[in-house]
Formats: sequence, C-alpha cells, structure tokens
Amino acid sequence: MTVNMLVPLAKLSCPAYQCFNALKIKKNYLPLCATRWASSSVVPRITTHYTIYPRDKDKRWEGVSMERFAEEADVVIVGAGPAGLSAAVRLKQLAAQQEKDIRVCLVEKAAQIGAHTLSGACLDPRAFEELFPDWKEKGAPLNTPVTEDRFAILTQKYRIPVPILPGLPMNNHGNYIVRLGHLVSWMGEQAEALGVEVYPGYAAAEVLFHEDGSIKGIATNDVGIQKDGAPKTTFERGLELHAKVTIFAEGCHGHLAKQLYKKFDLRANCEPQTYGIGLKELWLIDEKKWKPGRVDHTVGWPLDRHTYGGSFLYHLNEGEPLVALGFVVGLDYQNPYLSPFREFQRWKHHPSIQPTLEGGKRIAYGARALNEGGFQSIPKLTFPGGLLIGCSPGFMNVPKIKGTHTAMKSGVLAAESIFNQLTNENLQSKTIGVYEFVPLEQGDGFRLQINAQNCVHCKTCDIKDPSQNINWVVPEGGGGPAYNGM
Repeated sequence: MTVNMLVPLAKLSCPAYQCFNALKIKKNYLPLCATRWASSSVVPRITTHYTIYPRDKDKRWEGVSMERFAEEADVVIVGAGPAGLSAAVRLKQLAAQQEKDIRVCLVEKAAQIGAHTLSGACLDPRAFEELFPDWKEKGAPLNTPVTEDRFAILTQKYRIPVPILPGLPMNNHGNYIVRLGHLVSWMGEQAEALGVEVYPGYAAAEVLFHEDGSIKGIATNDVGIQKDGAPKTTFERGLELHAKVTIFAEGCHGHLAKQLYKKFDLRANCEPQTYGIGLKELWLIDEKKWKPGRVDHTVGWPLDRHTYGGSFLYHLNEGEPLVALGFVVGLDYQNPYLSPFREFQRWKHHPSIQPTLEGGKRIAYGARALNEGGFQSIPKLTFPGGLLIGCSPGFMNVPKIKGTHTAMKSGVLAAESIFNQLTNENLQSKTIGVYEFVPLEQGDGFRLQINAQNCVHCKTCDIKDPSQNINWVVPEGGGGPAYNGM
C-alpha cells in the first residue's frame, strides 16, 4: 500500500477519505461506465426510488397491475403528530357541535400513534387546554409541572448561570415536562373516540393532483417490493385517499411537503429555512439526584463559537427517577469532522452534568431534525386543495425553545377555517449507522453500505448532504423507529 506523505494520518484513517479514493475511476474504465450508466435498458446497480427511476423503464415491472383502490373523504390529514391530531380533533368537535357529518381520515407512517414522535419536551399548555379544557378529568399524561427553571453558559470546566427573568420567551413558568410520544398517543385515542378514522402503519408516499393542478389527495406506499426494487409475488399497490381538503402535517422536512414547496413555489416570499439535529436520550438515575420538575438548558461548550446549538436536561415525574436529556446542533455547521453524536457524549461529561448521570442507565435514545428558521422562514401555507400545518412549514418558536404549542394551534386554526368552508353551502360544490463504509469483497478500498433498517427518520441526511444527492422518502408503513414516549 502506497501512503501519500502529504496527507495527514488522521485524514488517511477517515472512512470518508478511504471511500473517496475507492470511488476514483481509472481513465480506461470511463467509457464502459458511461455506457452502463447512460443506458435506460440497464437497471442501476444502486436502485433508486421509482420517482427518480420510473418503473416503465424497468423490465421487471412489465405486466404488473398499477391500479389502486380509491376512497373518498372530506378531509385527509398526513401525519399523526400534535398538529395533525389537533386538526382532526377540532374538525370532529365542530362537526359534533353543529351536527354535521364530516369524514376525516388521518394516515400515519408509524406502526402505532406516537412511535415516530420525538421531542424534549417542555410544553406550553395553552393550545392543548383550548382543545381539551377537561384534560385533567380525561387523564391526559401531563404529570410534571415545571418547578425549577435554570439556564447556563458552559465553558470546558465551569457553568455560568444566566437568570431567566419573568417575561423572557424562554421562561417556563406554568409549563409541563412531557413525554410527547405518550401525549400524542393519548390524543390519538381522543381523536378516534370523536370519530376520526386513524390509519397507523400507512405511509403517505405520493401527492395526487387534479387535471387543473390542485390537490386531489394522497396515495399510500406500495408494499411487496424487494430490496433491489423489483416486485415480489405479494406486491400490492397503495390506497388512494381523495379529499376536498388535504392537510400536510408531516413534521420537519416532510417528504411530500418538499414536493409542494417546489410545485407551488411556497418559499418565494420568505427566508430560507434553517435546521438543527436534535439527539435525545432517556435515563434512569439515582433517586437521590432526581429533582422532578427541574428544567435545565445550556449553551456553549462543547461547541465552538462558530457552531450553533445547546442542550436540555428535564427531570420527569413518571413514578420513577427518569430524566430526558438532549443536544441540538445547527445543521449549518461547516466543520466536516464535527459529529453531533460525539459532541453530545462530551457534553454528558461536563462537571455540571456528569454527577446527575453517574450510576444511571440509558433506556432509550433517538434523533430528529428540527426547524430553526423562525417566523421569517414560514412559507406560504395554502395552495389549491391543501395546506401545511405544524413543523412541516416550521412553526417552532426559537426564542421560546419550543414549538409543540404552536403546532397544535396551527392545526386548530386550520380545522376551523376548513370547517367553515366545508359547511358553507355556497362553497360545497367546489373541490446510526444508516450510512456506512465497508471493505470491498475483493481488493482494497471501501464501498458505501446503506443500512436502511437503522434509519430513525430524522431526515438529517436529506438536509445536510452537501451534494443534495439524497432524497429521503417514506419506507413501507410501520417501519422506522418504535419510540416509547420520546
């Protein structure tokens, strides 16, 4: 093996550098590769999604029926998170109050409601209380009111307290620490009790359009497809759901919302959206160190002055000494060697954090991208036949360090507007380890191995990929993480 002495040893050992060299193509192979890649009659070695490599160009799909069964509804909602469920619940509440019959269908890609929900989460309860004024009687899982609110700047060895004065956006007086997955699951039960048709395990894979370009509805993903993209004998087409109005509540960087931004030019009059990656863990700790209701936020170390981010540490009151901790890094970081996961581990060893976790046990972990653009990055929300709500357009209140309440409120307001339109008789006739470098089976070098089964649906790859070659799309419904109260 020849070593280039001009390249630092640390860089030579980097898998990305090794893979880059493995992918270099010798000149005498270029004509052969170009012929293979340019031929439409050859299936690509790396199978792409059918939206990129159409099935009508793939001989393996010849003779396969592409017909889909269709259902009609008044409103179809994509995504059973806080925003989508709030819209569904409010629509059925209004329908019951005015004795109207409205069919509301809600599809969710997770196997069960709440299984793909991940957040801190410190909840401002205002929007939730508007939707469920009797939530205490109904037993909503808001078990931990905030009793202590702390903010600090960290250096490598020290913690500098910052007072949180009344009136500041990040003041958490009156808020609740929640496990958002459990709260979303409870909201799903309330929605079903009101008559919402909830379909967990069904991923909305395609937007359907009328001939005039307006939204017709969505189609769920096909099932029975091999890893190489060929149909199995058990192949079945997805279900079409047609609606008068389709609400997209997919969360940050939604797969369908990305298409809608481009088709309807929804970002023409707003600032570009910015993103962060949030890593979260749940720990069981020593009961002597447990302070139910305490909220801790920090900025500073281990991130440098050029990298945006911060952390949280919440003490939950769930009947056992449980803490939720997390670390957020802005995805506009420029150091290619920075690892948000490693920075999270370093933060846990800070002298002010480590004592809380010593002797404890991590019981769950996950990750999710989040919007960081703020008010000025909110796009146009409506388009013919549909609208965006929740974190899909980016309603996170960055100075307040929370967005669940604004997501819920956007769902409530959307539902009220839609209900007025649907019931107006003058208008009724209108319509971690996902990407890995592994040694080559023969010869020296590395190849890219995509372990899709490890994907936690955080969507950071789609956002951070410098070449924008990655287009994250929904897998078969029911896949992905199975979070329990994250």
